[in-house]
Amino acid sequence: MDRSPLAAPASNRRISAHRFRKRAAVLAGILALSGFASPAMGSQDASTRLVRCGAESCLLITGHRDDPSAIVSINGQVVNVEGRRGWKVSVPVATVREWSAPYAREIEVSLRDPATQQETAASVDLPIGLLGGVTELAALEVSVP
Repeated sequence: MDRSPLAAPASNRRISAHRFRKRAAVLAGILALSGFASPAMGSQDASTRLVRCGAESCLLITGHRDDPSAIVSINGQVVNVEGRRGWKVSVPVATVREWSAPYAREIEVSLRDPATQQETAASVDLPIGLLGGVTELAALEVSVP
């Protein structure tokens, strides 16, 4: 048996090996769970802007999805998007108004993995005042001192 000062006793080596296996198992479990908890679909980079679409105004919503087969929904409504990973969709402002709460300042963009049914969602800011009320003015009085 080797009794050099650098060699650990056999009992310590078994404890170290046991600790290593235990830590490796815990790490593998964490990595496996993190893969299930956060599907690689990404909707956090979605953005909105107002565009013209024919005679009306539309909200152009763009975003990214890691899986081109992921299903995109806006405020719970499934929409057909253009593009694969980088996607976009134009929704008439009247439709966005129907799908949203009054005076909403953001919409929810969701991506659902068709294979696992896991969904990720992100709140995306609307252009300022898009769903605000319109005040009809009978007259506007401006006074200059």
